[in-house]
Amino acid sequence: MGSGLNFLDLILEASLLVQLVMLALVAMSVMSWAIIFQRKKAISDALSDAKKFEQKFWSGIDLSKLYNEISSRSGQSHGIEALFTSGFKEFARHKKNTFQSAGIVMEGTHRSMRVALSREIEKLESSLSFLATVGSISPYIGLFGTVWGIMNAFIALGEVKQATLQMVAPGIAEALFATALGLLAAIPAVIAYNKFSSDSKKYFQKSLTMIFHIYPFSRIFTSTIYRQWFIFDNIIN
Repeated sequence: MGSGLNFLDLILEASLLVQLVMLALVAMSVMSWAIIFQRKKAISDALSDAKKFEQKFWSGIDLSKLYNEISSRSGQSHGIEALFTSGFKEFARHKKNTFQSAGIVMEGTHRSMRVALSREIEKLESSLSFLATVGSISPYIGLFGTVWGIMNAFIALGEVKQATLQMVAPGIAEALFATALGLLAAIPAVIAYNKFSSDSKKYFQKSLTMIFHIYPFSRIFTSTIYRQWFIFDNIIN
């Protein structure tokens, strides 16, 4: 800056309360960026895994073999694979009861997959509420710091007999810097929140397209398993 002031000067010369406001905004901004990078990777991986699983599922692979392949991996299944394993487990549990109709088996499998889908969407959208909060309150926190700083500047101005612009400008600049920090924290958080919410909806729609494509996917899924199981039982018997 031409007067020799820089951003560090604005922070150091501000009042204690304004400094605390600036510190809070910087901390919120850092946390937001950490969440942004973490959520970006998580959602990108989820969409990629969903595409790979969708190709494998519709390739005509034996579903029991696919389930065993997923179960043999270390760690818990996630994403659309979690929907599949949840539905398959529920189907196998119902199928042990030979007196249950195919409709009951399919309804149980359908319900299990919907619960699994809700859990996966909840995982993807975790921490997004923090981004929404930062995007909503950061400008107001910055504005509070600005109002407080300007108020102090005018109080100091009233204590002198002859005021000049050089006396007022630094205090006002310090105060306005708080608003700038608030906007710097809020804008990326709002953009990221909207982007990740859109990506989560895409993932949800992709899952629904797979689960409810023309007919509920769970009905196709359970009908396919039921048919394979029926053929298997006939071969054994």
